[in-house]
Amino acid sequence: MKKPEIRKPTVAGSFYEADTKSLNIQIKNCFLHKIGPGKLPSTIIKGERKIVGLISPHAGYMYSGPVAANGFYKIVLGGKPDTIIILGPNHRGFGEDVSIMVEGKWKTPLGELEIDTDIAEKILKNSKIIRNDPKAHQYEHSIEVQLPFVQYIFGKNIKFVPICMTRQDINTDIEIAESICSSVADKNILIIASSDFTHYEPQEYAENADKQAINAILNFDSKRLYDMIYQQNLSMCGPGPITVMLNICEILGAKKAELLKYATSGDITGMYDQVVGYASLIVSK
Repeated sequence: MKKPEIRKPTVAGSFYEADTKSLNIQIKNCFLHKIGPGKLPSTIIKGERKIVGLISPHAGYMYSGPVAANGFYKIVLGGKPDTIIILGPNHRGFGEDVSIMVEGKWKTPLGELEIDTDIAEKILKNSKIIRNDPKAHQYEHSIEVQLPFVQYIFGKNIKFVPICMTRQDINTDIEIAESICSSVADKNILIIASSDFTHYEPQEYAENADKQAINAILNFDSKRLYDMIYQQNLSMCGPGPITVMLNICEILGAKKAELLKYATSGDITGMYDQVVGYASLIVSK
């Protein structure tokens, strides 16, 4: 029997703590931080899950962890999905334009999470543009940094599907969304779109630009989001994952998007001349 491929962590020790005890403490502190929810997640509600989508940042936990904690706090209250599909931008540019992994496990200091091979293979089969390419994921952090939060709130008994995107445009996003939707009928899933917002601009500029982008997301207006990127040079890194997530959620019957928290790196460091914007939003039925 073939031994499952283990994707080792790339940014443990830089984006987040590298040992189990320290990482657990770091994530706990993200939840308790003044920019976080201010309390620890503890209750999983039984019954039908209403939250189907989450936008979560992917910077170092020192900077974006408290913002991310708001989203993970909210989704654990809504109940545990069986599988989480995580979409992130491909910052490194390695591999195929849109890359999935269909088997194996990803390792973090909190343990290993298994890829949902059944769903991943269906997505691959149903798409004309997604390719099975582990190399594209080897050094990419946007998906990896979501996993310790997933492990912290849900434990080990949950599967996921990683998809990273170099190509990001509306037509590509729609195709990916349709491929995923046709692969998850009657499945208990959550879609996470991993994205940071404005990069390395003054605080006032970042807050204004990101407010406009967030309003487009709240209105499920992907065209407006891309118009901002093309016309206003909005430096958000994950419009593709966000648009895919919004399209999937609409098809699955979601009607409401909600901003949980917005902050910048400047709100953490006190340095406001060049900040990165972070937002946590959920999409619900």
